[in-house]
Formats: sequence, C-alpha cells, structure tokens
Amino acid sequence: MENAISKARAFMKSEKVDFLIVNSTNEFLVEYNELGENARYKLTGFSGSTGDCLLGFDKLYLFVDGRYHIQADLEVNPGCVTVVKLSSGQSQLTEMAKRIPANSIVGVCARKNSEARVEAMEKQFKVKLLNSDGIETDAPDFGEIEDVPDVMCGFSSDEKIAQIQKTLQLNESILFTNLEDVSYLYNKRDFSKPYSAKIKGKALVTKHSATLFTGEKIKDFDKYITSDVVYIDKSTISAYDYALLGKKARQIKENPALLMRTVKTDSEIEHLKSAFARTDKTMYAIRDFIENTENISEYDIDKKLEELFREFGAKILSFKSIVAHNQNSALAHYSKSSNDEIIKDGSLVLIDCGAYYEGGLATDITRVFVKGEPTDMHRRVYTTVLKVFLNAFNFKTSTETSGFDIDSCARKVFEENKLEGFVFNHGLGHGIGINVHEAPPNLSLNEIAKTSLKNNMCFTIEPGLYNKEHFGVRLENSCYLENGKIKSFTNMCYEKKLIDFDMLTAEEKVWLESFEVI
Repeated sequence: MENAISKARAFMKSEKVDFLIVNSTNEFLVEYNELGENARYKLTGFSGSTGDCLLGFDKLYLFVDGRYHIQADLEVNPGCVTVVKLSSGQSQLTEMAKRIPANSIVGVCARKNSEARVEAMEKQFKVKLLNSDGIETDAPDFGEIEDVPDVMCGFSSDEKIAQIQKTLQLNESILFTNLEDVSYLYNKRDFSKPYSAKIKGKALVTKHSATLFTGEKIKDFDKYITSDVVYIDKSTISAYDYALLGKKARQIKENPALLMRTVKTDSEIEHLKSAFARTDKTMYAIRDFIENTENISEYDIDKKLEELFREFGAKILSFKSIVAHNQNSALAHYSKSSNDEIIKDGSLVLIDCGAYYEGGLATDITRVFVKGEPTDMHRRVYTTVLKVFLNAFNFKTSTETSGFDIDSCARKVFEENKLEGFVFNHGLGHGIGINVHEAPPNLSLNEIAKTSLKNNMCFTIEPGLYNKEHFGVRLENSCYLENGKIKSFTNMCYEKKLIDFDMLTAEEKVWLESFEVI
C-alpha cells in the first residue's frame, strides 16, 4: 500500500494538485465495484463497497459511514491511513472540505465522479478535473450479455423505449449512463460475474431510434449524437461524459427510466415472490446445516450457502455474503468468512445474503442464528431488534409516507428500548431491484429518503444493534408496498429460542403471528 501511496503522490506532483480524491467507483460509477477496478482499495486496503479517500502530501484520509467503522479500523494501516468515521446524515464532502486548507487545488478523476458530485465539490473547494487518478486498476470486463424474458419484466424493451420517445422532440435525445437504467431499458443482464447482474453500457434514445453501446463501441458513443439537445441526469453521468456533450447537455427534470424501474410491474413483483421463495429455502437449509453440523467455520457456512443458492435456482449471488460469528457480527458489512472462526455451542451467527435468479432482480435477507442455547443478552438484543422491525413493518402508511418517516419510527422504538453499549448506526433500509441497493426508495435520515413511497416500490427493512465487544444482530426482510400496506417478500422464520416474549407488547405479539416462528 505504501508503494501505491508514493506513486499517487508522484502523480499529484506531476498534475500540480495539493490533494487527490480517490474513489471506490469505476468509470461506470457503480456501487459494488470489483476490487481490481477499485482505486481506493488499491490505495488503502479497505474493501468496503463505499467510502472515498482524500490524499494529501502528508495525510491520507479514508471516509466511511457507520456500516464500516469497525471494518475500516481492522483493514487499514493506521500509520498510513486516518479513518474518518461519518455519523448518519453527515456529509462526506463537508468533512473532506474541513481538511482542505483554503486555496488548495484538489484533483478529481472526471471519469469516476458524477457531474452532480463535481458541482457539489466545486462549492466547497477548488477542483481540477483529471482524466485519471494515477492509480493502476483493471480494465472493465464487459462480460456476457443475455436477455431477460419479457414476461418477467412486464414490458418489452421496445415498449419501454417507446414510452420515452413519446416525450421527445425531433431535435432531442436522452443519454442513459446509469447501468441499472441501461439494463432495465433493454431487458438485459450479465450473470457471468458475481455480485452484479447489470450490463456495462450506455444507451442513446432519440425520437425515432435507440442505440445500445457496449464493449469497444462504448468509446465512440458521442460520435452518434446528432441532436441539438441531449438530456442527461447529472447524478449518474460522469463529469467526463458531461464535458464531451458540451453545450448540448441539459439536465432532465425527471429520469424516465428511473421512474419506471423503481415502481415494479406486477410481473416483476411475481418474479420477486418466486425468487424470495427460493431464497427462503436456502436460508432454512443453512439454518439446519448450522444447527446439525459440528466443527464448521464461517468459511464452511459461506461455501455451503452459495451451493444452496445454486441448488435452489440462483444464477449468481447479488452481493458477497456476510457470514459473521460472534464479535464479527458487530461489523455491519463483515465479509471475511474466516476458516479460523469455528462455530461452537452458544455461538451466534449473522447471515446477510441474496442472489439473482432468471429475472435479474436482486434478493436480500438477513437472519441471526445461535447454535445450541442462546444467552440472556442474545435474547434481549434479538428481541429488541425484532420489536423495531415489527413496528416499522406495521407503520401506517399514506400517500405522503416516505422512507424517512419509517426510519424515524424505528429510531424512536430503539430510543424507547435502549440497550447500553449497543448502537444502530446505519439506515433502516434501501430499495432493491436490478441493483441490490436502489434509490428511490430509501429508508434513512438522508434527504433522498424523503421521497414518498409508491405502490409496487420494493425495499428492505433491516434494523440492527451492534457492540464490537460482544456481537451484532440485524433482521432484514425485503418488502413491497401493495395498496398502501407494507408486505413482505421474505417469509423466513424468526428464532423462537431467541425471542423473549415478555419484552413484546400485546400488539407486537399479534403482529408477530403474521410470521413463522420456529
């Protein structure tokens, strides 16, 4: 890592910048970026899905949210990297700006930052756009593209594109650079690599044509643009592509592909019900494996879990499974699955996992098990988290209800049932779709969570409590809104031996009857 830092500082010197922002994303701005394409990982060794760096000539800062506070401390060399731990709702850019002296020039890779993010940076410090961040990473792999049957999507690609074309004039076009948008519009997926089913590409839609750019063709996409006006989404187009468009670029008021894909069709809802039924079967089977198999490790469970997913029809995992034993479960995004962590009588195991099936939409679930008999502390924490889930799941929604409202409800219940030393340090949930994290919807304290929920929006509810000295408990159901009521895709049971029923109110006990308890 020290060699990578030295090379990056030499690059900064050649580019005449005082600081360099190093991103976790690749040129497609994806969240779950492969580590080989992740410059931030190459620089720090931190493997979390999100979190960027600010590199100076005498300091290297890594900014991480609550999911990664513990993991970052474990993975980075504190002699080289200072971890900045962001609290819920705290802005990464604001915290970066506090560490940048006035009049400093900050180098930013135009290919790895959205135009909207660059504009936000420019309000806080002096930015110099660069074509590279100077860190050697793997070239993007375009994988193997295949079609999803229209019957699972609800609309054909032609029908989706026709809806967009109705909104355009002859001299107008829309450029889609977000991979979920492109995959959605063309009903295509790539199942050749783990943890993502999105295809890598861009799409240009005009009044009478639509062009998909992938592979080598993607380099020349701008040569196909003949319209006077090109609508883009500044939050998803890279600053590099935005600059290519020049004066033709116009910010679109609402991204039509985003509006369509975040409200699922009835066909997509039915596919997700089928996908989660198979995910539940996987979880029941891994539950039995843990309870009935001796001398197994986190690694053994992780490998068995993937085998079971495939046995029940999964094409690939939707993200790297979290199999976390005892104290490791306090790391919200622990991903090591060690051979040295042996499950014994009384061991607590948290499993957060999901998969893609033939319809190309992600599943996501978290459950906690204890081999043998749990402790009183296990029961108290598990039951508290279950109480929060039940209250959030049964939140009385209206047409104005947002994820922010449901998240606030969850935090109120946590506050009323405080457990000393245990913290809830992440958002309550996120949207799910082509990507395992999708927004909107969002359930958190962030501004994006204030978007009203709509029928057929799909999202997780996943409260958790964590104490690094003991363990963590997170219970996650993937849900959807139907006729203004929250419904659960997930039907995996809750653990009867981990529930202290005396801690539940009469109403919570009634709510729990909707779910299997074994």
